[in-house]
Amino acid sequence: MLFLILSILCSVTVGVLFKVARLYTISITQIVTTNYVLALILCYFFFSPDLATVTAQAPWGIYIPLGILLPSIFLFLAASIQHMGIVKTDAAQRLSLFIPILAAWLIFGEQFNTLKITAFLIAFPALLLILTKPSDNTENKWVYPAVVLVGFGLIDILFKQIALYTNLPYTTSLFVVFGIAMAIMLVVISIEIWYKKRKLKYKSILFGALVGLFNFGNILFYLKAHQSFAENPSTVFAGMNMGVIIIGSLTGIFVFKEKLSKMNYTGLFLALIAIVLIVMSQR
Repeated sequence: MLFLILSILCSVTVGVLFKVARLYTISITQIVTTNYVLALILCYFFFSPDLATVTAQAPWGIYIPLGILLPSIFLFLAASIQHMGIVKTDAAQRLSLFIPILAAWLIFGEQFNTLKITAFLIAFPALLLILTKPSDNTENKWVYPAVVLVGFGLIDILFKQIALYTNLPYTTSLFVVFGIAMAIMLVVISIEIWYKKRKLKYKSILFGALVGLFNFGNILFYLKAHQSFAENPSTVFAGMNMGVIIIGSLTGIFVFKEKLSKMNYTGLFLALIAIVLIVMSQR
């Protein structure tokens, strides 16, 4: 249970760091780039990937789009937290779990039971209620959490496809994907420095290192939690998604004073019910 709690706290801390970053004049692209540099280093030392096994036969058709999606959606995640807050962004990110479930039904022909259908019927209005703006808020940049939801859903589908490729250890594939993501962000940073004349900022590097540390911690502790609950993975699945929504919401409301309407609170409650139903349907 300790690993699960640590994973939840690491996930929420990433959101907190992006929220705090708004108070400083820093570069989000530099934060995301540093995040992947540190995550790649930590991945190498903790997982000891066997790069000799990565050949032309590896699933590059999954690695490359995943390596592109990860930093892209991370940028939208940061923007969503800054414009819409931690509460709505975390909820949108966790509701993305319905996208791979929907893909399993539409693409792979997986049968839906009553619980899954009910969960979907609850999840959609929950999302609409969560993203509804408070009456005193003249801006509602819902596009950011909407992209986060769809993006993380697609990322989840691709990671599941990697997990099915048993010729390579999952952690080795993770290292390769992180490497692609880092390479892409290094290109972006180079363009900003050489052509847009932007300078590297030590505050951006510091925030990026912290984001990378907690982002990797989230992954490491999540994998260890699954190892601890090997016979009951649904416990980790439910605990992670519900824990992030609850802790993230409490942090946003009480620490950052994010304003939510009654409809937003109703949406959060419905989202938790939908997650519970999905977990029950997988037992």
